[in-house]
Amino acid sequence: MSLWILDTDHTTLFLAGNSAVVNKVNQHSDRIAITIITVQELFNGWNGKLNDPRSANKLSYLYTKLWQTTEFLKVVTILNFDRDAENCYNKLRKNSKALAKKRLEKDLRIASIALIQNATLVTRNYKDFSLVPNLKIENWVD
Repeated sequence: MSLWILDTDHTTLFLAGNSAVVNKVNQHSDRIAITIITVQELFNGWNGKLNDPRSANKLSYLYTKLWQTTEFLKVVTILNFDRDAENCYNKLRKNSKALAKKRLEKDLRIASIALIQNATLVTRNYKDFSLVPNLKIENWVD
């Protein structure tokens, strides 16, 4: 059975109720995971929104969405960036100048976990993820 890893964008789409992503997650529910990198990116996003003075009038909405995110994290499999993933990440950066760019660091960490897990990465970001050799990619958005 294949393991499907949602990148941060697809995770955000799922949490927002995107029907195409929700339907696919429901079809593969026992084989869905996210990475610890996605957890970091989700919390970084919420931290920015909650600390933005322009958000002062919608705090209850934002905290509710953050709460929903934490409830999701209780039930989804979260894959770690372990030594094997780190070694894969370092090897990819060393072997490809195209992958050694600062803007790709988090995507490359997610890709490294997917490669180590022999999983399919679910993403709309073909431009960047297609640079990673042997990475299986699929897009679940219509």
